[in-house]
Amino acid sequence: MDRNQVDLIKSIQKVGFAVVELQLYLDTHPCDANALSTYNCYVRQQQNLIAAYERMYGPLRSNTSQSCYPWQWINEPWPWEMIY
Repeated sequence: MDRNQVDLIKSIQKVGFAVVELQLYLDTHPCDANALSTYNCYVRQQQNLIAAYERMYGPLRSNTSQSCYPWQWINEPWPWEMIY
């Protein structure tokens, strides 16, 4: 695993954390336009980071990622097995 892969995973995790936190906030403050705008920005950023990761290293999730031939999900290391 190279340094870029580790950095990309960490970025995905950081942005994912922000997405979840903003989602929870919006559940109780649905009319906060600024929070919604920020949420949408983070969701787009997360999608772009995941797409970049998958282009370079293969699928992050078996049920939400398309796979090249042959089936890529079985390639190691599994995303959760990576040592930082």
